[in-house]
Amino acid sequence: MLTDILLLIAGLLLIIFGADWLVDGASAIARKLKISEFVIGLTIVGFGTSCPELVVSVTGALKGISDISIGNVIGSNIFNTLLILGLTALILPISVTRNNKRRDIPMTLMVTLLLIVCGMSYSLFGIGQGDGLSRVEGIAFLVIFAGYIFYCFKSDEQGAEEELSPAHEVSVFKAVLLTLAGLAGLVLGGRWFVNSAVILAHAIGVSDKFIAITLLAGGTSLPELAACVVAAAKKKGQLALGNILGSNIFNILLILGVSATIRPISFSGIDMVDMLAVLLSIVLVMMSSYTFKKDQIDRFEGAIFLLAFIAYYVWLFIKL
Repeated sequence: MLTDILLLIAGLLLIIFGADWLVDGASAIARKLKISEFVIGLTIVGFGTSCPELVVSVTGALKGISDISIGNVIGSNIFNTLLILGLTALILPISVTRNNKRRDIPMTLMVTLLLIVCGMSYSLFGIGQGDGLSRVEGIAFLVIFAGYIFYCFKSDEQGAEEELSPAHEVSVFKAVLLTLAGLAGLVLGGRWFVNSAVILAHAIGVSDKFIAITLLAGGTSLPELAACVVAAAKKKGQLALGNILGSNIFNILLILGVSATIRPISFSGIDMVDMLAVLLSIVLVMMSSYTFKKDQIDRFEGAIFLLAFIAYYVWLFIKL
């Protein structure tokens, strides 16, 4: 019991310090390479914080447990957008740039719709063969992912819209080292925290259902949560937005693409409400960039995100 408590505390500390190092390192890399903080958040931070989902989903695919792969991605994307982005907006209203509105948010929406059409075409619309992602669709997802990342770097514009801060300069080596150390701290700290929390929850008699819905569902999203909260506290909203959109795109195109290429993924454990929830989350992001305070996800909209997240989780509890 004492060991688990110590690991829980150590994991939390690693998450906190890892997020701080990651945000500082990624921001420094953006300044050095003259790349926008959004694109750095979309790629380096987005990929790094999606590592837990990648490990869980690929492991599930290798073991032939497709419910783990798809459930992990759907749950993480809902958690990322509704809870993490909502909480981040409450801390610091997030500016939405022209590129976000014309490229990144629509891309996330299209990728989500693509997932629904490819994955649930049979069960939802009565067309197609089977009820999941085939290997061919998995490979197509990977090709689309590669094209999108290339386009992001090619079309990146770091101009008046960017919110880069004139923080003290650090060497490229130190910036890379900080970023890698931050990613390692987030992944390792998240694993320690979740594993220890599950053991302690069992020890005090908490049910498996509650643990699965709360600790395990949010566990792989702890890196995104920590990175976004720290980014908001450091007034780097674009880095936080890039992290969330990047993680969601990574989850669908890269993680499910790799998983489906290894073994076709069944959607038998996913229903209409789950898919509508993940679709609603990105629709809310798109609507927020045009309503109330234009070009910004403000605190009121952040509160709406959180309420939607709570409503979905209440439905999950009722369903159990």
